[in-house]
Amino acid sequence: MSNNIILNPSVQSSLRINPEAQAVRAGEMATAFTDPGDVVKNEKMIRQLGKQMRPLLSRLQASQSHSILLVFQALDAAGKDSMIRALFSAQDPAIIKVASFKSPSKIESRHDFLWRTNKQLPARGEVCIFNRSYYEEVLVVRVHEGFLNSQYPKGIDNPAELWPLRYQAISAYEKHLASSGTLILKFWLNVSVEEQKKRFLSRLDQPKKRWKFNPTDVKEMAYRTAYDEAFADMVNATSTDYAPWFMIPADDKPRARMEVGKIVVEALQGMGLEYPQLDPEIAAELTTWQSQLRE
Repeated sequence: MSNNIILNPSVQSSLRINPEAQAVRAGEMATAFTDPGDVVKNEKMIRQLGKQMRPLLSRLQASQSHSILLVFQALDAAGKDSMIRALFSAQDPAIIKVASFKSPSKIESRHDFLWRTNKQLPARGEVCIFNRSYYEEVLVVRVHEGFLNSQYPKGIDNPAELWPLRYQAISAYEKHLASSGTLILKFWLNVSVEEQKKRFLSRLDQPKKRWKFNPTDVKEMAYRTAYDEAFADMVNATSTDYAPWFMIPADDKPRARMEVGKIVVEALQGMGLEYPQLDPEIAAELTTWQSQLRE
């Protein structure tokens, strides 16, 4: 197959997961940077990255040759929402949209597990950010197998056999998207148990943030080991050249945001996006049109 059919992100980052070189192991995943750097400098860099991103996204929209899918996965309080706001709220809303996925509805549960996200995919010239995604079906559904009851009313004898099948389906799905001109970047924000507790307490201690608190989030902390194991298996099976995972230590929000911003900008720069050329017949009459408009 020709190499230019499947779109592979050209990003060189130490945070990129390459299972063939080094598989991810549960319990050994970094949650903090050895040197988080200066907060003020990191926040300044985030703003600079936003400025670099703007003309690149403008070319993406104008060319309508490719689309971009950004997938964010994390445990609760890892900072997905605030990261998306910090990096993309200043960008053109005509180019970027955010799709968030909560518990599936009854109708969604009656379809295959990729159906509900498929409806939100970006068209060429657009960016779609998935705040959670189809990967929930091999994370929370694996940790809580009871969710399978609505998807398989007759039951499954051995749910452990399902996850490799879903990994294969996801990789085939992402390969199809990449071969159709979609650039895919996937980010796992890895927060420590200690930092997660601090953020939950912050929500409770500040009246304006209490609306964010959900007791279920605290209960889910008891399943941390199971989530780590599910995540490790997931990324080892689905981090590919055309849809790579990046594991982002998430205890330090400014540094995590900066690293994600750098990856997105580098990927955009590597796409070689250009503004389309004006139709030759129109270009030949530019002087005429300019004169007419100046009259």
